[in-house]
Amino acid sequence: MKLDRRKVVKELLAERGALVVVAGLGACAWDITAAGDTPLNFPLWGGMGGAAMIGLGLALAQPKCPVLVITGDGEMLMGMSSLATIAVQRPGNLSIVVLDNEQYGETGHQATHTAMGADLPAIARGCGFDNTSTITKMGALPELRSTIHKRAGLLFASIKITPADYPKALPPRDGAWLKHRMRVALLGERAHE
Repeated sequence: MKLDRRKVVKELLAERGALVVVAGLGACAWDITAAGDTPLNFPLWGGMGGAAMIGLGLALAQPKCPVLVITGDGEMLMGMSSLATIAVQRPGNLSIVVLDNEQYGETGHQATHTAMGADLPAIARGCGFDNTSTITKMGALPELRSTIHKRAGLLFASIKITPADYPKALPPRDGAWLKHRMRVALLGERAHE
């Protein structure tokens, strides 16, 4: 069964508190914005394949904050080697959730490797992630959200979603402004040092 991605993201970000969220480019960035834009959101407008590594940097710099990367299967496939680096670093507060529609949605809906059998959770497990899963039921999301907030170790989940187009909820586009807004939210006055 495949899930509705907007409902999935809304559920994952419910009662988010201090959760820091990095969103991969395209639909993931629009979905976190549709769920509510906050200074703790860092949506990517470019740099395909970089979301997981940005999440790693934030998790290492802010070990007391839960950090969630929400990205697509196409971006995760492009940045797959990041999983090995993340597993070596082992930040206990980093979770990666892949919204897997088995398509490159931003470039014409071509099939990704996950449509042909590539198993991203198995790859993450092979790199050293302890907690990996494939989710196909909305009922599994509250437990996933709870685990993310517990900061109980590296987590990787692939959520199978339907390929769908929604109205774009565009986040702010100025990268420097987004970075500064998050720094202030995380560091307060120290952000100016």
